[in-house]
Amino acid sequence: MSVLEDLLYSKDHEWAKLDGNIVTVGITDHAQKQLGDIVFVELPEPDDEVTKGEPFGSVESTKAVSDCFAPATGRVTEVNELLADNPETINSDPYGAGWLMKFEISDRSELDDLLSAEEYEKLLQE
Repeated sequence: MSVLEDLLYSKDHEWAKLDGNIVTVGITDHAQKQLGDIVFVELPEPDDEVTKGEPFGSVESTKAVSDCFAPATGRVTEVNELLADNPETINSDPYGAGWLMKFEISDRSELDDLLSAEEYEKLLQE
């Protein structure tokens, strides 16, 4: 299971990467392994508002449907269109081509609640 050093993590197993005012969000390698084969992804629309801690979409696998939670508040700028026809990309590349959405963050301090890679690894060991 991989945890990348340059990302932030939520206790709900989403990852976030800040680039300027844009946050890219996906689910972690741990989450995709727990879910198993991903067969469908529901994502917001560009210009939708997402709210920290609230569901913005869901990931459906052969085992379960799991909500995805926004790590911060903002306006969606882009969703990963590739996942509509190829949701299994999340299984093969959760930190790369399997990203879910990008949004313009309203308040960067909301990311302060997220975990570092080291903190996330400790959470997984509990």
